[in-house]
Amino acid sequence: MALRLLSRFAWIVVGGLFIFSGLIKLNDPVGTAIKLEEYFEVFSTDFSSVFLSFKPFALYLSIFLSTLEVVLGVALLVRWKLNTVLWLLFALIVFFTFLTFYSAYFNKVTDCGCFGDAIKLTPWESFTKDIILLVLIVVLLFTQRHLLSLGQMNRGVTGTIVLVSLLFSLGVSIYAYRNEPFLDFRAYRLGANIPKLMKPSAPLRYQYVMEKNGQETTFENYPTDTTYKFKKMVPLNPEDGPKITDFNIWNDQGDFTQEMFLGNRLLILVKDVSKADRDSFQEINALLAGLEKDQTPKIVPVVITSSSSQEFDVFRHEVNLSAPYFFADATVLKTMIRSNPGLLLFRNGVVVGKWHYNNTPTLQEVQAAVQ
Repeated sequence: MALRLLSRFAWIVVGGLFIFSGLIKLNDPVGTAIKLEEYFEVFSTDFSSVFLSFKPFALYLSIFLSTLEVVLGVALLVRWKLNTVLWLLFALIVFFTFLTFYSAYFNKVTDCGCFGDAIKLTPWESFTKDIILLVLIVVLLFTQRHLLSLGQMNRGVTGTIVLVSLLFSLGVSIYAYRNEPFLDFRAYRLGANIPKLMKPSAPLRYQYVMEKNGQETTFENYPTDTTYKFKKMVPLNPEDGPKITDFNIWNDQGDFTQEMFLGNRLLILVKDVSKADRDSFQEINALLAGLEKDQTPKIVPVVITSSSSQEFDVFRHEVNLSAPYFFADATVLKTMIRSNPGLLLFRNGVVVGKWHYNNTPTLQEVQAAVQ
């Protein structure tokens, strides 16, 4: 009886978690691809440069792995080809467990992206989660007879359900790639107050780790005893720290970060000119021309790129992009929006508009967003 209950508990937990994890990643396939690229770069340094050859295929691998998670989770819950599905889940979780252990032990990729941007786990939390799933899948492998005893659905029906989950997953990922994620869990989502998120939500408190005579001691307040040697500071309330720490905008004249928060600003983000969709600038330029003619309300367009000034000068003349341009870190731009180019609309530093280049807004839509 207890073994049967354990088997069915593991069945629901494993199936549900794989579906949830896969859907979260499919919601943002570009974000998952960025995480895979991080792993490829780490492995190319630690193992072989051959891993760099996988980087151009990161998006396809992102969609494949995320879809596989959903399909296997659904197949497990409907018990379609149960033994095969369980062995595939076992292989997949062994692979994920290796990645999370490597990240945690060697402190290489500090966020595995297991649940995208929705739920942030530390490397050791991710590894622990995978160990639990691994144990539950092993339990299922040895107790699958208890799942079969639940009563089998018609094989044609279960096969159809699995096929529908496959088509649904692919549809979600393609739509999310060609637009923005359905659910935006990033700090730059609609309604986010960027200046506020750049500040701590409460005073930060620290513990001070000091060393004396080879022994470490922790203090709530910095010791006045000068014989102690400072080792490190450990935050006691890191959740109250700034949610955005790397938003910096500059050009050759200096720092312009705070200026981006004044009034209405339409940010045209061009992460990498070599990979930017050039055809989209026809609509973007039409929008800029409309903003120049109609100044009510006043909306100031600016371009932000992570490419070099030499590269961007050539690019902006090729696409006839006429707007002042600034620079930002490439990782920041990838976080702000998944498309290249993409558009963000700030009203006094609050994100009131966000568009993929496939959904470039009209002048009326931009004006309505800042009203």
